[in-house]
Amino acid sequence: MHLRGLQNEFQESGMYAVIKTGGKQYRVAPGQVLRVEKIDAAEGDAIELDEVLMIADGDDVRVGAPNIEGGRVEAKVRTQGRGRKVEIMKFKRRKHHQKQMGHRQAYTELEITGIHG
Repeated sequence: MHLRGLQNEFQESGMYAVIKTGGKQYRVAPGQVLRVEKIDAAEGDAIELDEVLMIADGDDVRVGAPNIEGGRVEAKVRTQGRGRKVEIMKFKRRKHHQKQMGHRQAYTELEITGIHG
């Protein structure tokens, strides 16, 4: 099995942080692009995410309780969009009942520009 690509992806060569947004936690590093739950901001805006749970810079690891005081992650909003449609089908046999729905989750695509804390 070829693991060289995976090793490069998970190397602890630089700074990274664990943030919380939209009820989920993400491990982010400067230059990374990720999709999070919708944030009210226009495309191209710079935003700050202040719920930083952990910051690591090489061997120096700081963990908050629950957040790091003064910690923040700066990001730029790349796009606002909606994900693929999820089909929902409800069916009850022999009852002449069926219901079909769809759902598209809104997202915000962020580019991480800096980690401070």
